Amino acid sequence: MTSDMDDSKPVTDKDMRHVYGPRPMSAVLPPLVRPAFKKRSPATAQVLQDWEIIVGPAIAGVTTPRKLFTGTLTIACVGPVAMELQHLAPTLIGRINGHMGHVIVSRLRFVQDLQPAKPAPPPRKPADDAAAAAVAGLPEGPLRDALHQLGRMVLSTHKPGRR
Repeated sequence: MTSDMDDSKPVTDKDMRHVYGPRPMSAVLPPLVRPAFKKRSPATAQVLQDWEIIVGPAIAGVTTPRKLFTGTLTIACVGPVAMELQHLAPTLIGRINGHMGHVIVSRLRFVQDLQPAKPAPPPRKPADDAAAAAVAGLPEGPLRDALHQLGRMVLSTHKPGRR
């Protein structure tokens, strides 16, 4: 009767991995982020996030990047703007690729989409007025701005009757 240990291969450090020990992040992250990257690549997310910085506020106000797939960036815009953007396409492609640091966009595709108007800024609340009045005597500067913001947050979260 022979033991299974006699004909097995030698034990290596790879076989002796500690199950409950610390694991490197490079071993943990890929399975976690793979589903998210299948839906939207990191480059697409970066372009969507930095769109106003890349193209400027004038163009960003009338356009919205939709998706980036195989080098083609789909941009939603209202009808008349598409013609202007068609002429600016080489410049936009250069700006996008320059911002990203490598070529990710080789072609732009424009789709017409009715865009909702930008929401108006919310009206000032009494807490904002009270906070502004409280710091009115302080000189202009970062301290005054910080105290104003702190006062606004404290006064807007205060509920009457609570201590």
